[in-house]
Amino acid sequence: MNRRSLLFAAASLGAPAVARAQDTWPARPTTVVVPYVPGGPSDILARTLGQQLSARLGQPFVVENRTGANGAVAAQYVARQAPDGATLFVAASGILTINPLLLTRAGYDPVGDFTPITVAISASNLMVVNPAVPATTLPELIAWLRANPDKASYGSSGIGSSEHLGMELFKQVTGTEATHIPYPGGGAAATDLVGGTLQLALLNMATVVPQVQAGRLRAIAVGGNVRHPLLPDVPTFIEGGLAGFTSGSWHSIVAPRGMTEPLATRIHAEVTAALRAPEVGQRLAATGFVVEAGSRDALATTIGTETTRWREVVRRAGLAAG
Repeated sequence: MNRRSLLFAAASLGAPAVARAQDTWPARPTTVVVPYVPGGPSDILARTLGQQLSARLGQPFVVENRTGANGAVAAQYVARQAPDGATLFVAASGILTINPLLLTRAGYDPVGDFTPITVAISASNLMVVNPAVPATTLPELIAWLRANPDKASYGSSGIGSSEHLGMELFKQVTGTEATHIPYPGGGAAATDLVGGTLQLALLNMATVVPQVQAGRLRAIAVGGNVRHPLLPDVPTFIEGGLAGFTSGSWHSIVAPRGMTEPLATRIHAEVTAALRAPEVGQRLAATGFVVEAGSRDALATTIGTETTRWREVVRRAGLAAG
């Protein structure tokens, strides 16, 4: 577990700001729980957001990495905390929509155990291959996979991640095969992909764009509806011939269940304002993220629609709940 204080700006902002923050927020550090190891998308979001909120509110925000069971360990922990604003959770899309489909005893209810705050950011997934794979386009990659069903392995940031289910959906719609190798984070999967242990992966843009730009990985297709500005020459899956195929993830901010409406409304207002700060948007965009900062109701709706989408993929892939 990695615990790191981000910033304490109370002294520089003065007493009025602190008093205003304490009207609804507890007068002690707010813990922002991250379910994965440092350095990944969730961690980047938490530290960027925590710094901005600390500057806005004049009180410390502490990032705490609680890893294990593809986010279930952190989710269980947050679900047990008091709904007083002292604990926030950076919940990736898979934690709220896919884990409950795969785990009969996830240990938390993605709807009942949390107070929704906002979808914070989203990011497309990017299909990348080791340069040794003889494919430069999506049709070529599909043809190679069909001709080599026993030679391809793909990595993801864990069982039930958007990268895992995105690849399972890709296999289903293309009639291809590849062996799944789960990792504790996308960065570790990217490292093995560069080293040749893996042949391909559908990883978060923020994880692999630097490797693509350095020529260590070859980008095949981007999972958004349109091309990404960081890789404008890389076509979408739709352009590559897979009509309607998209793959990506989003990261939300939630709090423990039972939070009062005034406090949840206040936290939503502060979090979305922090996300919309120009310097925050620029930093996140530079790594491949899109700031969403939507309403609380929109997050609840997204959880429902995404769960429905992935339920069929899980069923067809034979990923029995365990």
